[in-house]
Amino acid sequence: MLTIKNLSKKYKNNDKYSVRNLNLSLNEGEIFGFLGKNGAGKSTTIKCLTGIIPFDEGEISICGFDIKKNPIQAKMNIGYVPDDHAVYDNLTGKEYAVFMGNIYGVDKETLAKRIDKFAELFSMSKFLDRQIRSYSHGMKQKICIIAALIHNPRFWVLDEPLMGLDPQSMAEIKGYMLEHKKLGNSVFFSSHNIDMVEKLCDRVGIMHKGQLLEVIDVKKFAKTGKSLEEHFLDLTKD
Repeated sequence: MLTIKNLSKKYKNNDKYSVRNLNLSLNEGEIFGFLGKNGAGKSTTIKCLTGIIPFDEGEISICGFDIKKNPIQAKMNIGYVPDDHAVYDNLTGKEYAVFMGNIYGVDKETLAKRIDKFAELFSMSKFLDRQIRSYSHGMKQKICIIAALIHNPRFWVLDEPLMGLDPQSMAEIKGYMLEHKKLGNSVFFSSHNIDMVEKLCDRVGIMHKGQLLEVIDVKKFAKTGKSLEEHFLDLTKD
């Protein structure tokens, strides 16, 4: 589903690498959590693997497609939810979902069915005809998620998806992460909520100062009797 080999990224006018020599693979039917303090390199990694920013060294492939050599094919398999609600505020929720569906070439009938399905799933049906500028934080997050899933991507990527959401919205999104996994797809998301990551994920990667320190199998780790939060804090001490 995802293969990252020796990924390195350094921003202009910065002496240090934001991500350095990162290697990671993600399997089909897996939820992968990405942990790290602010500035650890999580968002940079996500922006590299989604093709938003270029990287200096390494290779990234999505569903067998190289993100540099075959960017369109790779991105057709990605559903990306950013952390900044990058949407068109003057559009209604439905208009935005249709716009995104058209970009990905979803046929009209399928598009209508998926919009209805996800709007009901995320409690957005009665808000679809309102302008996005009138949406709350949680509603903007959910319309971004609907737009990201509209083309039925195999690889769903979310950057801090549950930050600032109410418990009901969090439950809806976590529920569909599990459903997406059951369909044989994969979910990759960053978070600061270690307890939620531990309960939801199959594996967890820990980033610190641009390096992937460890990848943890959650079920195996649970047998050690240790707290993932304590382990994370010990591992990322300065």
